[in-house]
Amino acid sequence: MKYLYLVRHAKSSWDYPELPDFERPLNKRGKRNAPEMGIRLVSRGIKLDAVVSSPANRALTTAKTIADQLDFPIDKIIEDEAVYHATGSALVSTIRCFSDEWKSVMLVGHNPVFTDLANYLKEADYYISNVPTCGVVAIEFATNRWQDITKNSGRLLFFDYPKKAL
Repeated sequence: MKYLYLVRHAKSSWDYPELPDFERPLNKRGKRNAPEMGIRLVSRGIKLDAVVSSPANRALTTAKTIADQLDFPIDKIIEDEAVYHATGSALVSTIRCFSDEWKSVMLVGHNPVFTDLANYLKEADYYISNVPTCGVVAIEFATNRWQDITKNSGRLLFFDYPKKAL
């Protein structure tokens, strides 16, 4: 089995219009939501073998915050520039190239591509209209090889986000 946790970055700040998009930080809500979502993942017993993140400030900060909650070494987070600019098909290619030694991977990035990717990968019986900021889509694949992942080949384990009632 393979487990993929798609995480949209936490809420970012627009307080600094002079900053390029790539450098935007998290706002107060984002700084509050990221550790909260990490704690929720801990409560589900999530253990990660890898974390792959867009290197954009808001995504990488989200990845580091959640990884810290999960006791995943922050210095082991893989920054992948392709995740920042990725299309859905490019992200599928990225996922298919993950090491088969990794059973459980958290991928941190951006919308709208993460919503599209979630709907592409999971069974078609449940449609996700939007993965909100700091939302997590957990998908299980009945395979031992990432390269075997195809459209609708995953089973949705859960879809969680900060404003969702517990």
